[in-house]
Amino acid sequence: MAAARLLLAALGAALGLFASAGKMKIVEEPNTFGLNNPFLPQTNRLQPKMSPSAVSGPAHLFRLAGKCFSFVESTYKYEFCPFHNVTQHEQTFRWNAYSGILGIWHEWEIANNTFVGMWMREGDSCETKSRQTKVQLVCGKSNKLAYVSEPSTCVYSLTFETPLVCHPHSLLVYPTLTEALQRKWDEAEQLLYDELITDQGYKKLLKEIFEEAGLLKATEEKEVEKQNKKSLEFETLEKCSKEYKQLSEEIKRLQDLLSQHGIAYKGNSVQQVPSPVQFFKGKAVWCRL
Repeated sequence: MAAARLLLAALGAALGLFASAGKMKIVEEPNTFGLNNPFLPQTNRLQPKMSPSAVSGPAHLFRLAGKCFSFVESTYKYEFCPFHNVTQHEQTFRWNAYSGILGIWHEWEIANNTFVGMWMREGDSCETKSRQTKVQLVCGKSNKLAYVSEPSTCVYSLTFETPLVCHPHSLLVYPTLTEALQRKWDEAEQLLYDELITDQGYKKLLKEIFEEAGLLKATEEKEVEKQNKKSLEFETLEKCSKEYKQLSEEIKRLQDLLSQHGIAYKGNSVQQVPSPVQFFKGKAVWCRL
């Protein structure tokens, strides 16, 4: 009898545990493993380092913006989104299937007055550098990503076929420029023809034109220089003269302060300070009081 009572007590305790377990709140977390996770699209897991550059280049290619084209090679799926980015997704059900950015739209590669490729830079980290991809545009019957390779570590090459580049003049740079930039290019051509600049100087002028057009990305130093130049620009000659007057008065005040303390300085009067060259409607002008 004692044994039976012990057995009944044990059964009662067990039933009590089951009853309490039934009251526990079950939290179902979405599965984040594998390629086909419906709760977390792969694109949401990608963390870009920067925003894409502005859409630029031949206007007839702008219709590709906002679209994406895929290509499957072995166990990897590549996606090219013109003027946005290039991504790579591993086609497996492994819990840590790779999904990453191979480059973000950065700038064009230009040679001989022709757009020869689109550079996608600042992709996911790859040891000490970032992944980057060059996309070559070639003539084709339809828009499709046709070929992918990795010619060097973490530097990828994509071939994109499109009927938009089948015309022999479809990738020329000169027609995409504004009239003002075309005139600058013409002037550079004339300087080269007259042997007033070297080939290196000519290439430097063209690079500056392409940067101004937004086809190439200027270096950080160039951006700082551009901002400094903007700070010297005035909408009217009157504003330019007013600013010069204020600067002259400040220089005079500092000179008087130095004289009071017997500190020598170069120059005896504000009149010896040359008028600054400013920019009025895109042209260099002298501001006078």
